[in-house]
Amino acid sequence: QVHLVESGGGLVQPGGSLRLSCAASGSGFGTSAIGWYRQTPGKERELIAGMSILGDTNYADSVKGRFTISRDKVKKTMYLQMSNLRLEDTAVYYCRVGVMSWGQGTQVTVSS
Repeated sequence: QVHLVESGGGLVQPGGSLRLSCAASGSGFGTSAIGWYRQTPGKERELIAGMSILGDTNYADSVKGRFTISRDKVKKTMYLQMSNLRLEDTAVYYCRVGVMSWGQGTQVTVSS
């Protein structure tokens, strides 16, 4: 089991950028698929960016071209670089490693 701690959320203006981090402890980080999800009130948690064990990435259409997922296996940390943020990107963002391990969530608010 991997324990995950997220950081980097906050308030940003439309068009701005943020980078979320998710630090892992325990085993399995380097040998599992990873993903970033987000959730807004009343809606299901949705996958917005994923990376396979081999490093292949996939993105939801809503964030494609604006968000980038990455992983540093040495630091055991995954990242979500978000740019050109929009009001509709406001959500709680969660990292996930494998099937069972989730971060605690971090709030991202895009507002002018």
